Amino acid sequence: MAATNAGDLDLDQFQISSGSAQATINSAIEEDVAGRSLARHDGGFAAWRMLFTAFVFEALLWGFPLSFGVFEEYYSSLPEFRDSRYTSVIGTTASGISYLAAPIVIPLIKRFSKYRRHMIYIGWPLCLAGLVAGSFARTLGALIFTQGIMYGFGFILFYYPILSMVNEYWIARRGMAYGLLCSASGVSGAAMPFGVEWLLHRYGYPTTLRVIAVGLFVLTGPLIPLLRGRLPESETSTSARTDFTFLKTPLFWIYSLSNLLMGMGYFFPSLYLPSYATLNGMTSTNGVVLLATMSISQVVGQLSFGYLSDQNVPINVLITSSTAIACIAVYTSWGLAHTFNVLLGFSLLYGFFGAGYTATWARMGTAISSEPTAAFTAFGLLNFGKGVGNILAGPIGGALLTSSVDVGGYGAKRYEGVVLFAGSCMFLSGASVGLCYVDISKAGKVLQSCLRIGGWSR
Repeated sequence: MAATNAGDLDLDQFQISSGSAQATINSAIEEDVAGRSLARHDGGFAAWRMLFTAFVFEALLWGFPLSFGVFEEYYSSLPEFRDSRYTSVIGTTASGISYLAAPIVIPLIKRFSKYRRHMIYIGWPLCLAGLVAGSFARTLGALIFTQGIMYGFGFILFYYPILSMVNEYWIARRGMAYGLLCSASGVSGAAMPFGVEWLLHRYGYPTTLRVIAVGLFVLTGPLIPLLRGRLPESETSTSARTDFTFLKTPLFWIYSLSNLLMGMGYFFPSLYLPSYATLNGMTSTNGVVLLATMSISQVVGQLSFGYLSDQNVPINVLITSSTAIACIAVYTSWGLAHTFNVLLGFSLLYGFFGAGYTATWARMGTAISSEPTAAFTAFGLLNFGKGVGNILAGPIGGALLTSSVDVGGYGAKRYEGVVLFAGSCMFLSGASVGLCYVDISKAGKVLQSCLRIGGWSR
């Protein structure tokens, strides 16, 4: 799902933690509104039609930015961009905006739900316009604005409203619904890079962007009339206040720190694996296969970690296992890899455990606060934190790349800094969770004592 994967944007899943009883109450309230007969929820033709439509939009319009590693490898080979280390900023801008906007867009949609279709009719064309405009861009700055900023803003305008519509149709079985949506990004992530790679090397990026824009128009345009919510539009807006007291809890800030660190390192492999493979003498097709393998593994990892979190496996155990194994994989099977088979193993391992982290967000939200609106807001802020990391990944990665190359060296020398930084972010992300077990009040007293002994405090 957006924002990298489907699990990342599970807008309200944790709000139904009370189970079928809460779903029944919600349904009864909805059925009573204005005495109207509503479409069946958690099943039926209308619910499945909405879910299928959302699946197609998820697969195609989120699958495109997920395939940016292929663009990054291609742009880096062009004479006009060869000397630039910041081509990755294009992709991280497009996907990062979808995360950063979560705390802003989610409340607006909840407050003005009756305007969701208006947002879709503005956002969807803006996405396609960004691709068409990008096909005429000849500078890095122009590509960042069109393929990055325009596409990213268009995406958040139409995609979040679609997810809110899915939420209306799927209540008690929302976990299943989002699991299906999650698989959409894996399907597109496994297939789309091959088509993009073929188009780029045969026709160049201007034609490729235009072909993709036309393809998205033809495949998704006819489905837009099917995007309708289940509830009457006049009854879907809400002005409920949010309980922000969770901001005073140390647990929120600990998880936010862990999430920010994870986000800062998470995107590097998908950005640079194709280029890394090419530098080590592999073909561009090998790089595409690595991305496709990682996409499939990500889906399996998210579903697995999501299932384990539902089985009451301690959330901190899941977080630390995800970050620890991802860290080891980056340090070893990426940094030391110079053959396709080793990088393939890395794609499988990193995709499974690295992506599994985001499947724990719902449990983080409920651990931070049991109050539904507060948990919802906390989830949006976690999206924001990962978005910050996503945006920073481009410029940080560009700054860490070097011009010198040693194919037999660690990270082929050119990517040494990128590998070390990504692995360190994983390590620190998991290690920061250890703060959950520190008594803040006692730690503060110990610190004051140390300062007093050292003569720094009276």
